Amino acid sequence: MTDQPAPRSFAALRHPGARAYLLGTALAMNADAVEHVISYLIIWEKFQSPTLGGFAVVAHWLPFLFFSIHTGALADRFDPRRVIQAAMLLFMAVSAAWGLLFMTDSLQMWHAVILLIVHGLAGALWAPASQLMIHDIVGRDLLQSGVRLQATARTLGILLGPAIGGGLLFLVGPVWGIFINILIYVPLTWWLIGAPYGPAFRTGAEAAAATSRRAIKGFSDILSTIRTVSTDRVIMPMTLVVGVAAMMVGNAHHPQMPEFALDLGSSGGGLLYSVLLAANAAGAMAAGLILETRSLLPARRNTVFILVILWCLAMGGFALTSDIRVALLLLFAAGFLDLAYNSMAQTLVQLQAAPEIRGRVVGLYVMAAFGLRAISGVTIGMAGSLVGIHMSLAVSAGIVFVVVMGLITRTLLAEPRAT
Repeated sequence: MTDQPAPRSFAALRHPGARAYLLGTALAMNADAVEHVISYLIIWEKFQSPTLGGFAVVAHWLPFLFFSIHTGALADRFDPRRVIQAAMLLFMAVSAAWGLLFMTDSLQMWHAVILLIVHGLAGALWAPASQLMIHDIVGRDLLQSGVRLQATARTLGILLGPAIGGGLLFLVGPVWGIFINILIYVPLTWWLIGAPYGPAFRTGAEAAAATSRRAIKGFSDILSTIRTVSTDRVIMPMTLVVGVAAMMVGNAHHPQMPEFALDLGSSGGGLLYSVLLAANAAGAMAAGLILETRSLLPARRNTVFILVILWCLAMGGFALTSDIRVALLLLFAAGFLDLAYNSMAQTLVQLQAAPEIRGRVVGLYVMAAFGLRAISGVTIGMAGSLVGIHMSLAVSAGIVFVVVMGLITRTLLAEPRAT
């Protein structure tokens, strides 16, 4: 693949449409996080069920695994603006349902199960369309900046979620807090009504692809999409590497942070636990800001491999260290590398995908990068109950390292002069 021209710092933010879209994305992601803070607390207080807490994580990620290609196909066939709006309306409906159940004190476990599933479906509907939307707004030349800043905006939303959610709980309580949260989804939903982007505004090959809308074929779309990209020397390696990283590690170490904190010397109270999580998120934020400030790390396949290897070393080192300072440094580095390699891989996949199936290809990537996180709960959580979470995380990171080294070896043997 030819190198993309080096953009200016924060190149996508120079586009007025991108500024509005990224702000709306950050707010919507924040609303998502705020809902988690409020609903998870009430669920725990009412039911005190670790099983339901575990189900909340599974329900969040399994829709990405099962339906991302289908929702990507929806974004191919219909206007991504309307697909995103449909997702936002689902999020708002779930928040409203939580609020009504809290207000009437009628929440039952089956209510929670259904709402958690619908929330996960809304996330799976949103993800591929959001990537097609940033492509429509900034185009190919600024795509890496757009993807990286969108990931940064989402990270910012997640990072602020606990603070805003906790503030709403303290100031107005869970009922009005969750109702107020609905309003945070509104700016993005409203802006998309008349935003001048999408299929009707595309030109050239993109416009031709928009007119040749393929029918959505159910689960056969998954197999046909995989067959289409199976020999692609960019899309398939990128999808495989993020998939194995998500499946073996993902973010399954986050629920285990209290135990890591205790082993690192926490005296309880949750302070060190919060600091460890914050270090990981701060690293991701730093990646978005630093890489965009200097327009660093142009999108290249082999660079993704190197970044993932470094991420494996950071995660493995965190799992094995007993020094708090080293642990914080490695978590910060892991967060930095996570955003860097994921945004780069996603950029390469979008640039390489044929316009007429871009949504499906992005959906396949989302399925790998996010859906397979549901399995990481087994590789780290359940395996951790047998061998300890330190060893399970270290071994999982080691497996990712070995797989990536195998991909590099295969790439070098097949294309000795590839860059």
